[in-house]
Amino acid sequence: MLLACDVGNTNVVFALFDGRTIKARWRIATDPRRTGDEYAVWLLQLMAIEKIAREEVTQVVVATVVPRALHNLQVLASKYFGVEALVAGEGRAAWDFEIDVDEPGSLGADRAVNAVAAHAKYAGDLIVVDFGTATTFDVIDFGGVYKGGIIAPGINLSLDALVGNTAKLPRIAIEAPESGSVIGRNTESQMLIGIFWGYVAMMEGLIAKLRAEIGRPAKVVATGGLAILFDQHTDIFDAVDADLTLDGLAIIAERAGAA
Repeated sequence: MLLACDVGNTNVVFALFDGRTIKARWRIATDPRRTGDEYAVWLLQLMAIEKIAREEVTQVVVATVVPRALHNLQVLASKYFGVEALVAGEGRAAWDFEIDVDEPGSLGADRAVNAVAAHAKYAGDLIVVDFGTATTFDVIDFGGVYKGGIIAPGINLSLDALVGNTAKLPRIAIEAPESGSVIGRNTESQMLIGIFWGYVAMMEGLIAKLRAEIGRPAKVVATGGLAILFDQHTDIFDAVDADLTLDGLAIIAERAGAA
């Protein structure tokens, strides 16, 4: 089995693959100080609950946007699974597609992995929208070339900034407003309308501009935790793929081959 580790700024997602099928997945808060031993205590217990022996893991692949977290995951792979972790973008797991931007080395591993998966799973020109700590929009052309994109504050980050820099605005949950009206009748509803529908308008506007600049029909693929919520309130997405990043890691590991 393959253990795929997707390290984001907020969470680390672990997934066990049997071929291209996800057999189990777990999520833990990102903490660069967490040691390989601490990961193992947590992860091996969860594997035992699923009746998966550590010996079944024969390959580990890691993609991280938090460089300080990498070493401890490499320790986890070597000490507890007896394998050398593949690092997405490096060595045998180096990117095998063209990155057509001014600074190719600055492309985040998560975005590159999404590009790999999107091109493998969907045809034609693509716009990948990933809802994470930041919301990213990535353009991959019909030949699989990464052409660039957009980075915007994530919706929770925007809400944190709004609440944290005002004296009286309350903390609210991210959800679709119950009323169809965009005229809020109280402070909470006005905040929710501004955050939610403002974010939808931002997405729709940016995607329209991206499609116009691409100049050819482009499929929009959404991923990340809030993709399903937004998909219920806009028709801008052609596909919602919650496992896009994990699938990209499985593809990279498959292409790299066993150690």
